[in-house]
Amino acid sequence: MTTKLALQRFEETATHYIHELNQFSLEQLRQKQSDNEWSIGQMLQHLISSALYMQLRNVDQCLVPSEDPMVPRTEKTEVGVAIFSQGSFPPIRIHVPPSPQYTPEQPESKEQLIQGFYTVIQRMKDIEPTLEKVPKQNIVFHPSLGGLCAEEWFLLVEMHYRHHLLQLNRLKQGLIREAT
Repeated sequence: MTTKLALQRFEETATHYIHELNQFSLEQLRQKQSDNEWSIGQMLQHLISSALYMQLRNVDQCLVPSEDPMVPRTEKTEVGVAIFSQGSFPPIRIHVPPSPQYTPEQPESKEQLIQGFYTVIQRMKDIEPTLEKVPKQNIVFHPSLGGLCAEEWFLLVEMHYRHHLLQLNRLKQGLIREAT
């Protein structure tokens, strides 16, 4: 997928998340179905934070390659190769045990989430035109996927947002069941 198409799809998916917010109260956004589940609001916080503070930050790091010869240059893992050749994550749940460093905070307001999505959209729009100039050998390591170049980190944002649509639908169904 080209970065232009990825940006278009990303904007559509992010806008979908923003529209979905309209159907929930803040209380519903914070409601957890169990101690081991995230609320819808936490999942949305995760999408915003991971894009801004991991994926897009790593794009920025690829723009300025390390001069340090001790920085390892690693290839993609088998999982990384599979995900990028498919253009998506497999449709499975990835469960990370709750922890202070990984579990997202509950949102303070709907406006916080909406503003977060608009911030990510703008950053994606700003970064996309710069990607074609970045050498593919400028990589930053992902713990599961291996070494990714700037373009791959960018594409990862779109894939990640699309992957979490499955979780959103599952969490929405849980709210509907609890309401009946």
